[in-house]
Amino acid sequence: MDKGDYVVHLVDDEEPVRKSLVFLLTMAGYTVRQHESATAFLSVASTINNGCLVTDLRMPDLDGIELLRRLRQLPSSIPTIVITGHGDVPLAVEAMKAGALDFIEKPFKEEILAAAIDRAAASLGKVAVHEDISAIRARAASLSEREREVFSAVVAGLPNKTIAYDLDISPRTVEVHRANVMSKMEAKSLPDLVRMALEAGLDSSKEHQTG
Repeated sequence: MDKGDYVVHLVDDEEPVRKSLVFLLTMAGYTVRQHESATAFLSVASTINNGCLVTDLRMPDLDGIELLRRLRQLPSSIPTIVITGHGDVPLAVEAMKAGALDFIEKPFKEEILAAAIDRAAASLGKVAVHEDISAIRARAASLSEREREVFSAVVAGLPNKTIAYDLDISPRTVEVHRANVMSKMEAKSLPDLVRMALEAGLDSSKEHQTG
């Protein structure tokens, strides 16, 4: 699909952020429509049949997760990428549970966002192809006990320092286990790892929630 054949809808309540992203995406060859709030986007969402959504998670009227939940009620799906700030990975994981295709952590490089948008565009009009669940579970079974603990904590969105404290190991050791988990699970990114956990029913993030 050519970039000009679909529209990237951008939702962010901060005008400077919207302008910056519109400029970046337009220069990259995308057609962009900006919306100042989730409510504004929802008012036109039902008319969109050839576009994807890039949305911030933290917004004053409706946050990104509630926006995703409302979008799921529409007859047709809109591939959605959420942008999350530092420390908001648990929210991003929740967003993926609510239907987000991908999430990107700030600050991010232009090519990271472009790749996510291209994946969203490629998903339009296609039935989602899920990896063989048995293959994912087989890779998970190859993890050591400690690696499984780190895997569970990473999928829950916990930072390395918190994982290190909870498991009584050094942050450097967490980094090593985390790298092993990514390699053994054949995950290209954190969203990819989260997606595997959700598809194969390996998510145990509730064990790590506090409050």
